[in-house]
Amino acid sequence: MRAVILALICAFLQTVAAQRTPTISYISQEQIKDIGETVELQCSIQYAQDYPVLWIKVNRESNSEQVALSTGTALIIRDSRFSIKHDMAAATYVLQVKDIQETDAGFYQCRIQISVNNLINAEVELQVRRPPIISDNSTQSLVVSEGQPVMLECYASGFPPPRISWRRENNAILPTGGSIYRGVTLKISAIRKEDRGTYYCVAENGVGRGARRNINVEVEFAPVITAPRPRLGQALQYDMDLECHVEAYPPPAITWVKDDIQLSNNQHYSISHFATADEYTDTTIRVITIEKRQYGEYTCRAANKLGSAETKVELFEISMPNINYPGLQWATANRCDLLKWLYLIISFIVVAIML
Repeated sequence: MRAVILALICAFLQTVAAQRTPTISYISQEQIKDIGETVELQCSIQYAQDYPVLWIKVNRESNSEQVALSTGTALIIRDSRFSIKHDMAAATYVLQVKDIQETDAGFYQCRIQISVNNLINAEVELQVRRPPIISDNSTQSLVVSEGQPVMLECYASGFPPPRISWRRENNAILPTGGSIYRGVTLKISAIRKEDRGTYYCVAENGVGRGARRNINVEVEFAPVITAPRPRLGQALQYDMDLECHVEAYPPPAITWVKDDIQLSNNQHYSISHFATADEYTDTTIRVITIEKRQYGEYTCRAANKLGSAETKVELFEISMPNINYPGLQWATANRCDLLKWLYLIISFIVVAIML
């Protein structure tokens, strides 16, 4: 009689156990790993001995993008980096991923498939630390006119989310003040020509060396002209160089004018332009073998699409040659050398005759 009762009790307990709903009693917490590391995702279940247990990588933005990785103790995906382990005593399924790649980041779902339309699941997120990458929709380069508002943008991906900072070449002061500005957007209310140059967008998140993009900001502005020597004196029949420094962008058209007549290269004048940078041009007019009519004011003019400017240089007569003029110094030095050689030749001839 006692045996019958025990049998009935066992049958009853088995029936009750069979009727219990499978559950997931534990799943790993969020995992944060570096590229190349190994992660183990654990999923412990109860009352699911008769049901398949799956690990699935899911895309929360698209339900159709789901990749089944394992079912029970069998691995579905063919990737040597993945493996599945089953601890029967703890009813735990462990999904291991070695040599983690950036593409492994996402949500991993442990699923008990009870029927076609009935399932129980729990998710764990794997986040992969990765160095910053500056996005292509960031500002590449910029050409603006002086006085316009400017906005430089810098966007970067990576995990943890990168911090963005701005600097200028050679740690120059930013238009916003200071040598460093932090934020995705650098706003300049009214740009000046002094603000032109290279700006650095720097993205850092503590992973790797960070990322940097050089952004060239070119400012268009009307010409500004200066004459280093506005008055120059030279004697008749000597040469003299008159010069101007021009600052402008785009590069301007430069002319020299005297008595309302534009000058050009000929036997009386030699004009040259030398660009020291995109925005700087040195221009020189050489007055050759000066005649009386060539004394007076010379006007240096520069013009681009944003405006024009001019300055004057006066050439006046002096009685003695201006030896500070480089061309004259060169000529004088050559004349001295010629006289020395001529003296030596004459001396040699005289000595030869006497012998």
